[in-house]
Amino acid sequence: MTDREAITDLIYRYCRAMDRIDPELGYSIWHDDGTADYGADVYQGSGRGFIDHVCKQHQGLLNHSHQVTNIIIELDGNRAASEAYVFATLRMQRGDALMQMMVWSRYIDQWSKRDDRWGIDKRIAVMDLDEIRPVTPMGKAGRGRRDRTDPSYAVLMGSK
Repeated sequence: MTDREAITDLIYRYCRAMDRIDPELGYSIWHDDGTADYGADVYQGSGRGFIDHVCKQHQGLLNHSHQVTNIIIELDGNRAASEAYVFATLRMQRGDALMQMMVWSRYIDQWSKRDDRWGIDKRIAVMDLDEIRPVTPMGKAGRGRRDRTDPSYAVLMGSK
């Protein structure tokens, strides 16, 4: 796998970690000393601490889905920088209302390759747009699960 593909794969696996509430997978994206800056009002601290923070928050939601696109990666030996656009859709119950929050952000990451493994040294998350509104679902959520009982874990060998 090329370095560019390895970094792209880690960005995708981060979204998987968020949607499956899989802290171990989330930890694997950062180096142990990596930091996350999602702004003073959200989270600033270690990458591992951010994973714990967001997994706890996601437990209180009904559903969520994260996607990334427009990934740009610049490589310089064992160092790299990337920008990825992320769309997060989150559903929650507020009283009698089913609410949907959408957030459009960018992950601006600094990476390094240590012991033949890429990991984030520093992430700056920039929120560009957000909204929250009541929604009427078309149907009930399907077979997907927000943990390791999700059917994908039986198929994707690297996720076990």
